[in-house]
Amino acid sequence: MRTATIRATLGGALLLLSVLASASATQSKAIPSAHPISQRISVQTQGSGPDVILIPGLASSRDIWTDLAATLRKNHRIHLVELAGFASTPAVSNPQGQVIAPAVDAIADYIQTQHIQAPAIIGHSLGGEVALMLGARHPDLVGRLMIVDALPFYTLMIDPAATSETAARQATAMRDWLLGQSPEQRKEFQKTSINRLAKTEAVRPALVTAGINSDRKTVADAVYELMITDLRPELARINAPMEILYAYDPLFGIPAASVEAMYRQAYASAPDAHFTQIDDSFHFVMLDQPERFSTAVESFLNK
Repeated sequence: MRTATIRATLGGALLLLSVLASASATQSKAIPSAHPISQRISVQTQGSGPDVILIPGLASSRDIWTDLAATLRKNHRIHLVELAGFASTPAVSNPQGQVIAPAVDAIADYIQTQHIQAPAIIGHSLGGEVALMLGARHPDLVGRLMIVDALPFYTLMIDPAATSETAARQATAMRDWLLGQSPEQRKEFQKTSINRLAKTEAVRPALVTAGINSDRKTVADAVYELMITDLRPELARINAPMEILYAYDPLFGIPAASVEAMYRQAYASAPDAHFTQIDDSFHFVMLDQPERFSTAVESFLNK
């Protein structure tokens, strides 16, 4: 694999993850917080039937799932998660700086308190990392996992030989840079990032808005945590079958086989992982290729 090329393309895009979609889903029912840990997440439900939990990514709104939700709620009960501090959900005091791990515990708590049996979990980007961590640390709570355009260790896209220790310096620098942006720099950064992450121009303004409206410290802390967290040693604990769905577009400038090899190598220790590539899409697969994505999700749920 040409790691230098991957580092310059996919790696650059992943470092620009402080973007994503806006506001809250329609036709939804909010479930009030019943436990202090649930302040870390906001959940809305739609439909009835087998349970599906949808987790968006960094600075992202649950609205990225709007098209998928319109299909799934006909035959499923869907739970649309939004993390505190992202898009429309208020931030919480976070002196320890962790975002991902507390969100995982909050979702696990939600599954238990709502008596949800073996839900399917679908997570995009940072939400994919949340899903992986949930499957590894609470394996008895998960029925199946779909990980959308996410690796178990994001810094592999920058340095294939990275470890949590070697990533810490770069992650610290990234966090500090995000915290130090002026309002003008932040707005420009969101626009530039989204151009690399969403191929469809019509969806970009809402994604930019959500990134700008997200809490700055929460986003910076999440980026740091994402960059230093290596879940590869935990993959073997996951009992649920996993579908790894990833995007590919010729504009990446690298062969599709190289992208596939990167994903397969990263998930090599997963006991039951399957891979699906969706072409002509950037990072926001559900927005760039909604019909193909919906078909892939339906196939995943019906296996």
